Amino acid sequence: MKKIARLLLASTFLSGAFALTSLAEKAAASAAISPATALARLTEGNKRFVAGTPNRTGPSAQQWAELTKAQHPYAIILTCADSRLSPEIIFDQGLGDLFVVRNAGNLLDDHVLGSIEYAVEHLHAKLIIVLGHTKCGAVTAAVAGGEAPGHIKSIVESLSGAVSMAKRKPGDPVDNAIRIATKLTAAALAQAEPILSEAVKSGEVKVVAGRYDIATGQVEILP
Repeated sequence: MKKIARLLLASTFLSGAFALTSLAEKAAASAAISPATALARLTEGNKRFVAGTPNRTGPSAQQWAELTKAQHPYAIILTCADSRLSPEIIFDQGLGDLFVVRNAGNLLDDHVLGSIEYAVEHLHAKLIIVLGHTKCGAVTAAVAGGEAPGHIKSIVESLSGAVSMAKRKPGDPVDNAIRIATKLTAAALAQAEPILSEAVKSGEVKVVAGRYDIATGQVEILP
C-alpha cells in the first residue's frame, strides 16, 4: 500500500497541477517525492514553458490560505538575479513549489548555503539545481577583466577561478565559464558538510547544474 501511495503522489507532482487542497496532503506529497521525480517535473515544466503551453495558474482562495500556514517546496533553485530568468515561470511552477535563492552570478557564500541547508533540513526539499544562464553579465564582466567598481568587484573575483579554467578550453570563453562556474558551485553544495553532504550521500537529495538559454527558453542539465 505504501508503494502504491508513493506512486500516486509522484504522479500528482508530474502532472504539474496544484491539485492538493490540504496542508497535510501537500506535506505528505513533498516528503514522498524522489529527487528523480522532482527533476522530471521541472524538466516537463520547462518543456511546457518553451512550447508556450504552461499549466501554471494562480492559487485558489483555499490554496492561498494553506500557503499562509506553511511551505513545502520540493526543489531548491540557486540562480542568477538576472531579470530575464524567473524560475517559477521557466519551470511552469506555482507558489510554494520552489525555494529560490538568487544573486548575480548564482554564487555561493555562507548566507546562500545556510538558506539552502534550511530548505533541505526543515522544508525537506529533495532537489537542488544551480542554474546558470547565457548572456550572464557577471560572468561576461569577469571574462573581460579590468577593474570592477564598488562591490561588483567581489562578484568578479569570486568567478575568477572558473574564468581561468574556461580560458584553457576551446570555444566561447564566456559560455565555458558559465558552465564551469555552475558545475563548480553544484559540486561545492553536494560536498558541503554536514547537512547537504549527508543528504546527498543518503540519496534523499540530489544536486545538479543547469544552464538556461535566454534565446530559446530551454534548460539544459549539465553532465
